[in-house]
Amino acid sequence: MSTSAALPRLSLTVNRGSQRLAARLAAAQVLYEMEMAGAAADAVLADHHAERWPLAEDDEMLKDKGDSVAPDRAHLGFVVRGAMERQADIDRMIDSALNKGWTMERIEALMRAILRCGTYELLAMGEVPPKVVINEYVEVAKAFYAGTEPSLVNGILDRLAHILRAEAFAPLLDTDNEQAEAGGNGDNRKQ
Repeated sequence: MSTSAALPRLSLTVNRGSQRLAARLAAAQVLYEMEMAGAAADAVLADHHAERWPLAEDDEMLKDKGDSVAPDRAHLGFVVRGAMERQADIDRMIDSALNKGWTMERIEALMRAILRCGTYELLAMGEVPPKVVINEYVEVAKAFYAGTEPSLVNGILDRLAHILRAEAFAPLLDTDNEQAEAGGNGDNRKQ
């Protein structure tokens, strides 16, 4: 019996160049299913691969699904396993980024899954610019939510990115500081 049989099946239609976005969406689904069903990562990943993308490398399969694209399996596994291995640390980080009065327990399970995946990528994927990670997880949130939830994802991941990946934002800070020291306002036009 599939561990995901009783859980909602949500999908995202993406273009062929978006295998990482599809992997991010699938990672959020896998973490959600793991939490809701109490299943292990390998079992849920196996179900996803077998039921949703059994022949993902086969172009005919992708054509039959229209614009849908199979996720990058390596990235999917990397995010799911990494987020699970570091879940306690990640949850503490997210908790610290939440507005006063909010806790991880108060956030809906799917939102927790999205935030855990995004936070893990900010921690582990130094070669991917933080703005890319944030934007991709905002898109994942938009696939599931029509309200303000994508803005919540944006705000929390942005706060965490400024802490976890401060060096990525340093050039902006250095430019602002140089202009302030020079007495400039950033307007370099000749007067």
